Amino acid sequence: MHIEPGLIDPLRVTAANAAALAVVATQIPALVRAPLNIVKAGLAAVVFSVLMQAWHLPVGPSELHLIGATTVYLLFGFAPSMVGFALGLFLQGFFFEPQDLVHLGVNSLSLMLPLIAVHETFGKRLFAAHAAERFSFARVLRIDAVYYAGVSAMVGFWLMISNDGFALADWGRWALAYMPVFGIEALITFTTVTVMETWRNSGALSRFTEIGRLTFA
Repeated sequence: MHIEPGLIDPLRVTAANAAALAVVATQIPALVRAPLNIVKAGLAAVVFSVLMQAWHLPVGPSELHLIGATTVYLLFGFAPSMVGFALGLFLQGFFFEPQDLVHLGVNSLSLMLPLIAVHETFGKRLFAAHAAERFSFARVLRIDAVYYAGVSAMVGFWLMISNDGFALADWGRWALAYMPVFGIEALITFTTVTVMETWRNSGALSRFTEIGRLTFA
């Protein structure tokens, strides 16, 4: 989902950086009201960064990555994940890929805006008190489908406004290549959350994750 440096002109990059900062700023009150969310945001950034570095493959104008977005979201919650994505991209760029810092706002929006869509449609139902929806593999697949459709749309948007002409075939090749990654990530998410649920009442998990708020069958 990375957009390669040089594809977007500096003015649009500046606008994307401002928009990304504004989106992150909307989540700061949630972190201030519950200081443990700051720790969760840090943990989200680390988990996300590790997964991103674990496997990535250039495909056309972008890259395939293990993002682990749904895993991070279900483990640490909405606001920490939003901040964790931006922080994780910064850490990845600072330590491993300095050239990616140019598109920090662009790539952050590609992850954060789809998460907003996921949270407002299906995600928050799993965290609601007395939730009718139970955590299941089918619901993980549904959340991942919405999320990665959003990521694909964001990549298409950036390519459409890029300096190069929008190549529908290149975008389609990238989106098609992401389909097996989407399935693998859904399986990783379901397995990780299911295993961690067995320790949901332990002190560390109850304090530093959102596992205790999920509703299981």
